[in-house]
Amino acid sequence: MSKGERERERLRQERIEAEEHESRSGGKRMLLAYGIGAVVVLAIVAIVVVVAGSSGGGGGGGDAHINVNAQFGSTNGVQPDEREGTAPPPPQVTNLKQAARRAGCKLELHLKDEGHEHIPPTSPTPNYKTSPPTSGKHVEPPYQQADGAYAEEPTPIDYVHSLEHGRMEIQYAPSLPEKEQLELIGLYDTMYGATLLFPDKKMPFQVAVTTWTNLLGCPEYKGSITLDAIRAFGKETWGKYGGEPVFAFKFTGPTPSEPEEESAQ
Repeated sequence: MSKGERERERLRQERIEAEEHESRSGGKRMLLAYGIGAVVVLAIVAIVVVVAGSSGGGGGGGDAHINVNAQFGSTNGVQPDEREGTAPPPPQVTNLKQAARRAGCKLELHLKDEGHEHIPPTSPTPNYKTSPPTSGKHVEPPYQQADGAYAEEPTPIDYVHSLEHGRMEIQYAPSLPEKEQLELIGLYDTMYGATLLFPDKKMPFQVAVTTWTNLLGCPEYKGSITLDAIRAFGKETWGKYGGEPVFAFKFTGPTPSEPEEESAQ
């Protein structure tokens, strides 16, 4: 073998060795990439699990029962209240007027209808004649406030539209002690179909319940008798007023008229 041939052979062997080395290095890099990718995937899965657990029914095991329907309702960015409520005692007083009187609540039925005009979502709050409002101008579809328990007050024009669809709304002063707020949440959990629950710092009551043109205003929360008054108010007025059919704004769950029964929907 000539000197030139030997040199070419040496170069060929060096090239082969270099290619083998590059192949081994590439395999290691691929394994490293796969390992990093697996770690990233596992991290993403863990984050999704945590987020899902905290946003679905979390917050101490409660459930805000938010019922968003793309066609008929919106949360409008209002935060849900997912605290776990205290289970209510069985009702003792089922007559509305009697329960309201014993609870010291103001009961106003068949108030003047203040109108049904739809207004844009950016509109200022109208001068409603009652506090909380029970009828009047309200937001155009589909911005009516979705059924659910909320940690803050929705915009009045949004939840007045919900009233028009037969909804019942339970409101409480933010200063109400948390123990009593949890009792209201516990009651709400038995009648969350087509019902809203939220704080209201502007109204002159500790607890108030409204349907379209109807108001139960309680200056003081008195425990089980107040819960009885709310139940009786729901059974008497839920779904019966407003002009818009309650079922046109779809919902699931037990209703205020029959809180002990699950809706068949």
